[in-house]
Amino acid sequence: MTAPRLISSITALLFLFCVVGSVASTATEPGQALSTTQQSPIATLSSNVTLPETAMLKSPLPGPLSPWQMFVDADLVVKLVIVLLSVASLITWTIAIAKQQELRRIDQTLQKQIASIALSVRLSDIAESEQLSLGVGKALLTSVQQELDLASTDIDKEGVKERALSRINRIEAAIARQMAIGTGLLASIGSTSPFVGLFGTVWGIMNAFIGISESKTTNLAVVAPGIAEALLATAMGLVAAIPAVVIYNHFSRRISATRAHVSDLSAILMQLLSRDLDLRTPPSPE
Repeated sequence: MTAPRLISSITALLFLFCVVGSVASTATEPGQALSTTQQSPIATLSSNVTLPETAMLKSPLPGPLSPWQMFVDADLVVKLVIVLLSVASLITWTIAIAKQQELRRIDQTLQKQIASIALSVRLSDIAESEQLSLGVGKALLTSVQQELDLASTDIDKEGVKERALSRINRIEAAIARQMAIGTGLLASIGSTSPFVGLFGTVWGIMNAFIGISESKTTNLAVVAPGIAEALLATAMGLVAAIPAVVIYNHFSRRISATRAHVSDLSAILMQLLSRDLDLRTPPSPE
């Protein structure tokens, strides 16, 4: 059973539990009502003595159940769950802001670099390019230029291309790993937060049953604190999980688009390398 189904089932059980508890606290059996009408005045006086206890059991809730008050009155375990989920939510939004700025900067730099070398003819034409003096473009151009410089006079074009392509692939893999930093944590938060919240929900329900067993009543004033803890833990689990999943999917698409721009830049550099190799190849003897 998935986490949303588990949470919906627990919520339904809590609702039924509240309804049954409130009905049970006010209901009276027919036989009991009949016996009350047949009691003597002494028995009636005796029953009147117990009225304060009955009134106490039917007293209203002890205070307003605001989210902060729920947290303050919660059990220590439920507090730890809520704090943990709050920290997870803070980490999610911190990664979202930082990663959004990082990917925007890389993407803008790549687009400028692609535009600056799109019409170039040889690698020497872009060797002093200001746009390729930083970032991904600098690393790719340096690796291609080094491989071309290391080539012997008797050029093996296919060998040079293979070695340059190997260098480029390593650089692209390193850039992909750098862009993916933090996304794994988003995936972990999105997948585990509902279950952490569900643990707090189960713990709150356990507290509600413990309160019933200790007070010997199903009055809502006894049951409500445990139910409030359970619902608050469930809500915090969803607050932490939903943004993490949405942000993870967004960054997955952004990283794929940025990697495509890196591949475009690499393809242009490989074309320039191939053209340089053709120009450097000595003419064949006639």
